[in-house]
Order: sequence, then C-alpha cells, then structure tokens
Amino acid sequence: MNGATLVSMNALTDNFVGILTVLGIFVAVALPSLIGLAHERRVDRQLREARSRADAHRPGRGALPPAGGERSSRAHGFVTTTVTAHS
Repeated sequence: MNGATLVSMNALTDNFVGILTVLGIFVAVALPSLIGLAHERRVDRQLREARSRADAHRPGRGALPPAGGERSSRAHGFVTTTVTAHS
C-alpha cells in the first residue's frame, strides 16, 4: 500500500474516547451551574407562591412591596434631591 491512508480501529476508538472525554469535562463544568439555576428558579417560584398566599390572607392591607429591583407604582409622600458640587 503505497501512499494509501489506512484508518485502523484503534484510531477510531481513540477518537471516540477523546470525544467522550471532552463531553464528560463539559458536563462536569456545566452541571453545577445548571443545578444552581434550577434551584434558584424553584426558590423564586416558592417565594411568588408565598407572596400570593400572604396577599390573599391580608384583606385590609395593600400588597407587599415588590421584590428585587422592581419599583412600586404608588406615590411616596416625600421628595428626594441630590446636591452636587456644580449645583
């Protein structure tokens, strides 16, 4: 066999093992973050459910303030100002 390329079964096995190794490393790196994301989503869902139950059991009171960076739509009875050096 002059100049012919012969692919042995050993080379195919080595390639397959290499692909599985890379996939295994990818799963090992990505799995903890995916588990954490699922946990955060479950906690957020539980908090929303608890908030809606609390709102349902408080008939004379307003809703709880929004969580996180969300702003309330009700007006506040005060005004804030910022004083800077060029004011």
